Amino acid sequence: MKPSESAGGDDRGAAPIGGASSYPIALELFFDLVYIFMLSRLSQGLADDLSVRNAAQVAVLLLAAWWVWVLTAWLTDLFNPRLPVIQALVLVIMFGTLVMAVVVPGAFEEHGAAFVAAYFGIHIARDAVLIPGTRVHRPIQARSIRVFFWFLVTAGLWIGGAFTHGTARLVLWGIAVTVDLGSARIGWPTPRLGRTELASQIFAGMHLSERHRQILIIALGELILTAGLGLARSDFEAGRVAVCAVAFVNAVLLYQLYFHRIRQFQGPQDVAAVERVQPGTATSYRHLVMVAGAVVISAGTSLALTRPFGTAPVAWIVVLLGGPALFLLGTALFDYVMTGRILWSRLVAILALVAAGPAMPLLPPLGIMVVANLVLLLTLLAGVTAARRRPPA
Repeated sequence: MKPSESAGGDDRGAAPIGGASSYPIALELFFDLVYIFMLSRLSQGLADDLSVRNAAQVAVLLLAAWWVWVLTAWLTDLFNPRLPVIQALVLVIMFGTLVMAVVVPGAFEEHGAAFVAAYFGIHIARDAVLIPGTRVHRPIQARSIRVFFWFLVTAGLWIGGAFTHGTARLVLWGIAVTVDLGSARIGWPTPRLGRTELASQIFAGMHLSERHRQILIIALGELILTAGLGLARSDFEAGRVAVCAVAFVNAVLLYQLYFHRIRQFQGPQDVAAVERVQPGTATSYRHLVMVAGAVVISAGTSLALTRPFGTAPVAWIVVLLGGPALFLLGTALFDYVMTGRILWSRLVAILALVAAGPAMPLLPPLGIMVVANLVLLLTLLAGVTAARRRPPA
């Protein structure tokens, strides 16, 4: 397999192996569509059971799904996505992700083996193409071997979890997915091959930035899907219509909070030609926090649709306020990666949501959603005002 025209030499600061275009191609956008279904299944699974145990299970499944997305985004960044073999591989991964999404509700019950089989199939298919296909480009092949080595490190945990039940499966899979994601942060150290230097420039900054924007849009799209389905099933009952309207406004505010900052420091003219490994992985993890926030918000919307004006249990309050807080945390962490500065307005907003929690039993679920939206709106206005007073350098 031939790398794209910009292929570099080694791991110690070579030019990236980015695709032929700085921007994602249509196939990459098509691939992301399966994540609307995936995120919908995860949010509904959380809404169905708000216990701490189930929340941990949903988190593990989200991390596994996210790792598949990250590796696929890196795949089309490091190799020309217009190559037929890469396009075929993306479609295979897309189908595997679809299977993972289908079995998500029973992943910690009767469908554990099916979930692991789909997850394994994705990794094996990717590495079966990349490792032999890059044999004439040893530094590039070494990176693929390192990733595959760490996949083998966690394989026993994934398989062991599939054949256990309850807490054992949760612990084994939790360790496995943590190692999967964490190995990238240390450069996938591998016997005889060493590690990928975290200072090496291997990502095309503009392409990878655009891919993260797209998956954020997908997450917000799932939130709108939840609101739309709720409206379609509401028989236009006033309370449910109001929940759908507030959920739509919520999606708009999240969109504005994210892209208002993006326009300030991540416009195409400002993005570097290459992205180093450490910032590239950090960006992916920060977007994971934002996507997790969107999933929790969607779950809260589903709950509010069932009882807009009823009493909100403590678990509901945690979800309805925790989702926006988690999203704001992700944006603050992302901003710190991009600028090296703490975005205090976002942290103040998180504290406001936490402080409002004890008073929320006085309000119905719809009222709690409105309070969360007000905090988001004030945060957005504070950001806009600050940007006008002191434009970024």
